[in-house]
Amino acid sequence: MTYCVGLLLKAGLVLLSDTRTNAGVDNISTYRKLFTFENPGERVIVIMTAGSLSVTQTTIARLTEAIDDPEASPGGSIMQADSMLDVASIIGDMLSHVTAETKARMDRSMTQSASASMLVAGQRAGGQMRLFLIYPEGNFIEATEDTPYLQIGEHKYGKPILDRVISVDTPLDDARKAALLSMDSTLRSNLSVGMPLDMVVIHTDSCRIDEQRRIEANDEDFAALSAAWSQALRDAFSRIS
Repeated sequence: MTYCVGLLLKAGLVLLSDTRTNAGVDNISTYRKLFTFENPGERVIVIMTAGSLSVTQTTIARLTEAIDDPEASPGGSIMQADSMLDVASIIGDMLSHVTAETKARMDRSMTQSASASMLVAGQRAGGQMRLFLIYPEGNFIEATEDTPYLQIGEHKYGKPILDRVISVDTPLDDARKAALLSMDSTLRSNLSVGMPLDMVVIHTDSCRIDEQRRIEANDEDFAALSAAWSQALRDAFSRIS
C-alpha cells in the first residue's frame, strides 16, 4: 500500500509520497513513487503512483521512453503536450493500456489482480497549474477550489487535517506542514505506509521544481513536527471537558 497527497493552492503545489511497497508482512521494500519531469521555465510535471508496482513501473517507463521518442508512442510525449489536460489524457491512456495488458497476463494465472492510480500535477508556461487523479481505467478527476487536494492509496487517516485546514488560499509553508502532518497521521495508523518520504514544492508560474527533498526515518525536523503535533493533540484533548 502507499499514501500520496497533492495540494493545489493559489501559491503553488505541494506533493508528498511515501516509499513503502508491501507484498506481505515478510516482504516489505522501498520504491520511489514520485517522479518528476521538467523543462525549467517551460513546463514541469510530477507523477505520484499507488497500486500494483508492475503496472506503475511499466507505465512510468513507457512514458519516459515516449519523451525520448514521441513518435514511438501513440499518445506522444507528455513533454510536448499542449496543456496539462492533454498530459492527463496521455497518462490516463497509457495507464489504462498497461493495466489491461497486465490483467490479461495475470488472469491466466488467477493468482493476483493488477490495479493502480496516479496523481498528476504541473504547469505549462502560459497555462494553469493543475492537479489530476487518474484511475486505473484511464479516466480522471481534477482538484478544484472547493476540493484543493487529492489523495491516492491509504488516504483515510490523513484526510481529517486536510479537511480542517486546507483551502486554496493556504500559504505554501502551511500547506507543506499540513501535508507532512497528514502523512504522519497515516504512518502512525497504517504499517503499510512507511519512510522515507519524497516531497516536491512548485510555485505558481515558476514552471520548475522549486523544492525537492527526501525525508529519511531519522530526519530531525520531521520527528520534531510529529512530536509537536502529538503533544498539541494531547493538550487539546485534556482541555475539553
